[in-house]
Amino acid sequence: MTDDAEFRGEIRVPDARHRGRRKRTRRPVTVVGVLGELLITAGAIVLLFLGWQLWWNDMMMSNSQSQASTDISREWIEKATKDPAAIPPVPADYGDPIVAKAPAETEALGVLYVPRFGADYHRTIAEGIKTNVLNSPRTGIGHYPGTQMPGEVGNFAIAAHRSANGGGMHLINEFQLGDAIYVQTADGYYTYRFRDLQYVPPTAATVIASVPGRPELAPVDRIITLTSCNPLLSTAERIIAYGVFESWQPLTAGPPAELAPLIDAQAQG
Repeated sequence: MTDDAEFRGEIRVPDARHRGRRKRTRRPVTVVGVLGELLITAGAIVLLFLGWQLWWNDMMMSNSQSQASTDISREWIEKATKDPAAIPPVPADYGDPIVAKAPAETEALGVLYVPRFGADYHRTIAEGIKTNVLNSPRTGIGHYPGTQMPGEVGNFAIAAHRSANGGGMHLINEFQLGDAIYVQTADGYYTYRFRDLQYVPPTAATVIASVPGRPELAPVDRIITLTSCNPLLSTAERIIAYGVFESWQPLTAGPPAELAPLIDAQAQG
């Protein structure tokens, strides 16, 4: 039978079956309890902030950095190909690569393309490795001052974050032997091939020497060195990727075949 009092919201006097039940007592509010709830709330807020910082902000920075590198790549190409008479026949022997002078701090010197990081991956390389370069929405990749430039005999050494601020080298650990590493400058495209990964403490400065690990030796090879933090979300050590120079070609000769679809897409805006 339906208890009408329950549906009317009336107060019912308990019958004998319920009189012996112990009444529930409300626990007193304590400082420890309040502090515990505050800590739980604070922890949730911190986790949400980290999620925003490491995912949403990272994605926005990555998109911004990619667009900035698209703009500078297009600008260089348009300037180089403005005069049709300057475009050389293909194939051609382009000789030794052109080596530019290092620019002022924060100024762009190249665009990095790494197909292993994604078919549309590209980031601007700027001079310097401070936060004004590595955390910038327009760059993200920094060139170690004092190291060689693209195509130069010695070590062209660059750095980027693994995560946050665009995560320019998030997938550095996935390199495979022979992977292409391209650097575009105002002069041309420089192709390097990945050779080796190394894990070192943060103090191992010799990895960016002209001859990595052997600063006392004179360089004879053209090398690229990519550095980043390891493991993810940590600065405990550094992960180092080395590549060796393979070839170069001027902007007027067009991009390497592997880059052509991406460069064409950029040109079309």
